[in-house]
Amino acid sequence: MKVGLFIPCYVDAFFPEVGIATLELLERLGCEVDYPLHQTCCGQPMANSGCEEDARGAEALFVRNFAAHDFIVTPSGSCAHHVRKHLTAIEQTPEVARVRARTWELVEFLHDVLEVREFPWAAFPHKVGLHIGCATLRGLNEAQCSEIGSPQWNKPRALLESVRGIQLVAPQRPDECCGFGGSFSVFEEPVSGRMGHDKVADHRGAGADYIVSPDMSCLMHQKGCAERAGLPLQFRHIAQILNGDHS
Repeated sequence: MKVGLFIPCYVDAFFPEVGIATLELLERLGCEVDYPLHQTCCGQPMANSGCEEDARGAEALFVRNFAAHDFIVTPSGSCAHHVRKHLTAIEQTPEVARVRARTWELVEFLHDVLEVREFPWAAFPHKVGLHIGCATLRGLNEAQCSEIGSPQWNKPRALLESVRGIQLVAPQRPDECCGFGGSFSVFEEPVSGRMGHDKVADHRGAGADYIVSPDMSCLMHQKGCAERAGLPLQFRHIAQILNGDHS
């Protein structure tokens, strides 16, 4: 299976180890991975800020980079959500529609397309709190929202439960936003900061030593809040855990 790998700009700039873990994990699972070298941003930051026209160039380049791929996979729920649901600054040609429909967030690609349920090389003997970002939870439906009483499902948790030694602990408010929200954290800094502090305190109160998520942007925000609050928490993208990274 040939996969086009999209690494979001913030992962490339600040957390390259997440991109490496994603590549290695896909290759472990038998995928032939192609990384288009001219890729940049998908346009999400501009669109989220209400500057949709400014996203046009980035969106068009994204389509040109990945038009030939059967699957486009990214370790970012918010980026996958933008491409699938909001890549609308450019003309909606058949090529654009095809790229949008074939873009997957890493967890849903592993869970729904490859149908992977075992990671025999992975061990992580720690107490872990799982954070699913808002776009991943409600936009991509990777888990059932806790306020809905119907039978629950949780794709990231289903994958993590296969990791040897991991102990998943649940905060009191598992679906509450951490306050990142991209431009929201800039324009509403005090509110964003308080939400982030509440989130990490909730995880720590549940006994978590690590917070793991499919969304490194949320973890970046929470990491800053934890450091300012003096909480002894560490943060890992789910790709790093499933790939068997221990550092």
